[in-house]
Order: sequence, then C-alpha cells, then structure tokens
Amino acid sequence: MINLVNVNRHFKNGEETNHILKNINISIDTGEFIAIMGPSGSGKSKLINILGFIDRGYTGEYLFDYENYQQVSDNKLAFIRNKTVGFVFQNFKLIQNNTIMENVSIPLLYSGMSSKERKQRVESVLKDVGIADKKHLVPNKLSGGQQQRVAIARSIVNKPKFIIADEPTGALDSQTSKDIMDLFVRLNREQNTTMIIVTHDRKVAEQADRVIHILDGRVQREEVIE
Repeated sequence: MINLVNVNRHFKNGEETNHILKNINISIDTGEFIAIMGPSGSGKSKLINILGFIDRGYTGEYLFDYENYQQVSDNKLAFIRNKTVGFVFQNFKLIQNNTIMENVSIPLLYSGMSSKERKQRVESVLKDVGIADKKHLVPNKLSGGQQQRVAIARSIVNKPKFIIADEPTGALDSQTSKDIMDLFVRLNREQNTTMIIVTHDRKVAEQADRVIHILDGRVQREEVIE
C-alpha cells in the first residue's frame, strides 16, 4: 500500500544544504501497525510529513496504492489527504471554542454528506472511542485522555486508509497511555486501518507489528515484534 523508494529530503539553510532524509526505502502493507522510533532530530517528523502528503519537496518515489501524487495540484492533494489519512498529535490540536461534535465533524465538511449523515457518523465514532456522552462539551472540560479520544475520533471519522499518530501518548499518564494504545490496536484489528505511530516509548512501540528505527536520517534497522 505504501512504498517509499530511495526517498531523500534536503533543506537549505542559508548557504548550506542539510541532508535530512537519506535513501529511505520503506514498504507498509494495508492493515499493518507500524511504529517509528528514533532520537530527536533523526528525521521522524520529516518522514511522516512525506507519508501524510504534507511535504512533497523530496526526491525519490512515494507510491500510495501504486499512485504517485507528488505532481498533483495543491487542491487535489488536499482532497486526497483529507480522504486518505487521519492525523493524531501529542497536543490533540482541538478547537477549544467548538464542541466535541463540531471538532470531530471538521473532516466531513467537504465530504458532500448531508448534515444528518454527518451527525450520525460523528455520533457513531464517538461511541466507538467511548466518549459519546461528552459530545456537547468543549475540549477544556475533558481530561487529557478524553481529549486524545476526541482527536482519534476526528482522525477516523472520514474512514481513512491510514492513521499517522505523532507521539499520541506523550502528554498522558501511563494508564491513560495504555487505554489509548488499546484503542489504536482495536481500530487496527477490527477495521483493518493501517497505523503509523511515532514514539519514544518502547512499550508503545511493542504494540506494533513492526518497528522502524530511524537514526541520522536513515532507516537504521527494522524489527518485527513477535
């Protein structure tokens, strides 16, 4: 489903050019659960920006379902991104003045669905993540774990092909982290949603099928979790 072939990313810094990602070759199958680990500055964030159709200033080839989207228009790429990938962040990135219902419905605004259909879809995913009773609240009335559940609901409401989660448990205590990871595992197994999680936490990474270790912009090694 996802193939990166000899992907390199350079950034200009004044007169200097920094080589951030170096000859990245990665394949991820549909329904796989992948963890990406590496120290700060190793290139993890740049890699997921490419995977998430945010950054296309790379060389090499990125194929998603055998299609290369590097040259499509910005509008078409935004449409593909909205339909294909769900994002979950460490700091939740919820709109504080909007209710939980309104936050989760944002990816559906350009879907062509009626307001009734959107409402039904949002209520369904809120039930899936265990916070259906919070739908009329605003984010600051929720705990960190509950806010992350809202962020996960928002990421899956469009039924994306894959989810990218960047340190999704980084701001949570250990029990809440376990609950959130259990939710990711359940979504992966029950809905066959491909999961790509960036983490520093070995316990989180061990929930995955495979761990890709990044060091100094290179794939250092891949590790299959038994």
